[in-house]
Amino acid sequence: MTTMPLSQSGKSTLEVAAEAARKAGEILKTHFREKTHVKYKGRANIVTDIDLQSETSLKSFLQAEYPDHSILSEESPAISGNSSYKWILDPLDGTNNYSFGIPFFCIVIALTKGKDVLLGIVYDPLRDELFSAQKGKGATLNNYPISVSKKKTVQDSLVGLDLGYVDEKGKRSLEFITSLWPKMYAYRIMGSAALGMAYTACGRLDLYFHFLLYPWELACGSLLVTEAGGVVSDLEGKPVKIGQSSVIASNKAIHTDFLRILGETSIG
Repeated sequence: MTTMPLSQSGKSTLEVAAEAARKAGEILKTHFREKTHVKYKGRANIVTDIDLQSETSLKSFLQAEYPDHSILSEESPAISGNSSYKWILDPLDGTNNYSFGIPFFCIVIALTKGKDVLLGIVYDPLRDELFSAQKGKGATLNNYPISVSKKKTVQDSLVGLDLGYVDEKGKRSLEFITSLWPKMYAYRIMGSAALGMAYTACGRLDLYFHFLLYPWELACGSLLVTEAGGVVSDLEGKPVKIGQSSVIASNKAIHTDFLRILGETSIG
């Protein structure tokens, strides 16, 4: 069993991460639907001044508690520490939703050691919903245990997805959904991959897929879903790598059914 690192204040790693998420969440709530300064990293891929405020809050809080840890965050250069532990952060997942005033976004925090993801948090500040998982200890929503859907087939499933910022992969996702329709219950384009994975972990979505996810969504989302009893793989059914990867997240039965359907198309 992996030993979790000790914080400067003596709090548990989960307590520190949850407090960091809530502090950053207050920043997002305070400025939601205010005018924000937007910079474009690519077509439809933006960063706002609020992303950066949230990121500063997360990094400073975690560095104060764990000064020797490395940090990988979406909006700034990586910080290399002397420890083998690394925090992976997304200070605002769902930035487009946020900038358009759509109330569906979150903060993402994961702690890794080597290739192991030890802890993951997805925090939705508007609903005060904190999804968390620790390796080998299950997944919770506001401290209550959660589990993935009990459905058996894609035909009966509510499927979540996101298109991402690579146009070719977004187009492939739409083509696949078109080929699959209507052999599912319905689908939703979420606008926040991390919340899509969290909603899968607690059974609100029966399946979530994405053709290209980044470390900040993958690390946390994969732990949440697997600790909630689900299965996470790439589109070929292989284990995801915490770098850049496609992802399918669901329960075992639906995951198997989805891979079968994907294999029968020319999209996968």
